[in-house]
Amino acid sequence: MDIYAPTQEEETQEEQKQESPPQQPESLMPPPKPNPRGVIQFLTIIGQVEGHILLPPTNKATKYEHVIPQLVACAENREVDGLLVLLNTMGGDVEAGLALAELIAHLGKPSVSLVLGGGHSIGVPLAVSATYSFIAPSATMTIHPVRMNGTLVGAPQTYEYFKKTQDRVQDFITAHSNVTRERLNTLMMDTQTMAQDVGTILIGEDAVNEGIIDAVGGLHCAMEKLYELIDKPQ
Repeated sequence: MDIYAPTQEEETQEEQKQESPPQQPESLMPPPKPNPRGVIQFLTIIGQVEGHILLPPTNKATKYEHVIPQLVACAENREVDGLLVLLNTMGGDVEAGLALAELIAHLGKPSVSLVLGGGHSIGVPLAVSATYSFIAPSATMTIHPVRMNGTLVGAPQTYEYFKKTQDRVQDFITAHSNVTRERLNTLMMDTQTMAQDVGTILIGEDAVNEGIIDAVGGLHCAMEKLYELIDKPQ
């Protein structure tokens, strides 16, 4: 009766199997990080910021009740390293815009905003709410007082409410940018640069020179700045 004796090569392979730990199945392996420089979540705010009143279906709008859950998810998701906000908005509901701006400002993660086309009215607090802000050279920002349309009660309390609402907007802008309260108020009340209205239109570098936006740049500049902020220890 023949007795099988393993060869030296087979004995070596068996020893290697016993020494090496079992490999994890591919299905259980953690997925590779899509970008080694950091994972960025994009948020677009376009058209008119819709608040408590539903806008007509013909209006291009950003619904704040849709954006709030996105911002909360971004703050909670450990896989997301930073937020890039792309703005092309004509403004909209003051309270809805301020709510979104407060969430972005206190996200707990680096954020960069980029104004493309326009960042008017309540779009200004949204633009300055990020850790760092950019504006495209051809983009514009309109600075004007708080306005309302429709039927209003002609009483002193109405005008007091307007004043308090405008104070909230000014306080937020000055707290998150380099413009002074006095200069911001001057830009809002200017009667020389806008036809049939009061306020100021700032184009590209003008917004930077006024201290409202941090720098002029495009998408590449905004993303590179966000990667830089991600690399910095919090």
